[in-house]
Amino acid sequence: MGAGGRMPVPSSSSKKSETDAIKRVPCEKPPFTLGELKKAIPPQCFKRSIPRSFSYLITDIIVASCFYYVATNYFSLLPQPLSYLAWPLYWACQGCVLTGVWVIAHECGHHAFSDYQWLDDTVGLIFHSFLLVPYFSWKYSHRRHHSNTGSLERDEVFVPKQKSAIKWYGKYLNNPPGRIMMLTVQFVLGWPLYLAFNVSGRPYDGFACHFFPNAPIYNDRERLQIYLSDAGILAVCFGLYRYAAAQGMASMICLYGVPLLIVNAFLVLITYLQHTHPALPHYDSSEWDWLRGALATVDRDYGILNKVFHNITDTHVAHHLFSTMPHYNAMEATKAIKPILGDYYQFDGTPWYVAMYREAKECIYVEPDREGDKKGVYWYNNKL
Repeated sequence: MGAGGRMPVPSSSSKKSETDAIKRVPCEKPPFTLGELKKAIPPQCFKRSIPRSFSYLITDIIVASCFYYVATNYFSLLPQPLSYLAWPLYWACQGCVLTGVWVIAHECGHHAFSDYQWLDDTVGLIFHSFLLVPYFSWKYSHRRHHSNTGSLERDEVFVPKQKSAIKWYGKYLNNPPGRIMMLTVQFVLGWPLYLAFNVSGRPYDGFACHFFPNAPIYNDRERLQIYLSDAGILAVCFGLYRYAAAQGMASMICLYGVPLLIVNAFLVLITYLQHTHPALPHYDSSEWDWLRGALATVDRDYGILNKVFHNITDTHVAHHLFSTMPHYNAMEATKAIKPILGDYYQFDGTPWYVAMYREAKECIYVEPDREGDKKGVYWYNNKL
């Protein structure tokens, strides 16, 4: 995540780019340490600035407010055919801007917004609650994802299945209509299903729900803050109820509900493409270590949306290595560590709308490495 521009996409032929994109990254212990990577990054990249952090948040709020103002004051004046075009345009633009707000709230959960934990938690609670995200609940489960990335036993989300765990109906969905249906369900329902029922998450003993303070996801020190997360969600839901009562359910759905669906879809899409790629390994407990797990991620190119999403898309590798670094410095950090990472750095410039279908086709399950002697290293396969 960074705000200083996008990583350049290699100017090679499409065939060569595709070959490079799916070339497996090294799975051996890297010849560098996290300390060496940190030394290569200019010290100012780790400095958090309250004015600068708020400038991105306030900008997003102003843009979202302008979209809301135009929709509520001028769409009703449009002739009928134009309104059918105006609303989808509003939904797409508002959904993208609010995804940027979501990213900043996510950054608060990593203590990357400011030097003050109370300020980060206050900002994160307000704006994640506005987007119906239980702030503290997700903050803790997401931190555990960062602590266990790439681990088949302990990672929190998008944990790939092994072939033996594929359901009997999997082979019937392994075709274009089936993949489109699965992607649609994943992007529309994936986020609320994960929060409520831990769908696609790490298996737990007991009811693993982000809204349940006694869920096995959390320890005793965290449970009180789960109540605070729930209170934030309930407050926003009450506000939406009052708005719908005053302005109508249709107005609430059009102005807030549909953009929120787009936010949720982008959240799932971004996370899915960051951690799902034919070139990325996964590890069992015999091979996993934190650094190799953190490197089992990929930077993607979303075009102009990289800027809208505060570059959470194309600096994700650096984010996993140094998650307390503010997003506006992550691009500079990425450029600094790329020469050291070498082949351990994975960037795929495939357009996201192409990549999501390719990964759904190629990354169905993982199996142990067949090309080497590392039985604890797993790679994606799609042969059912």
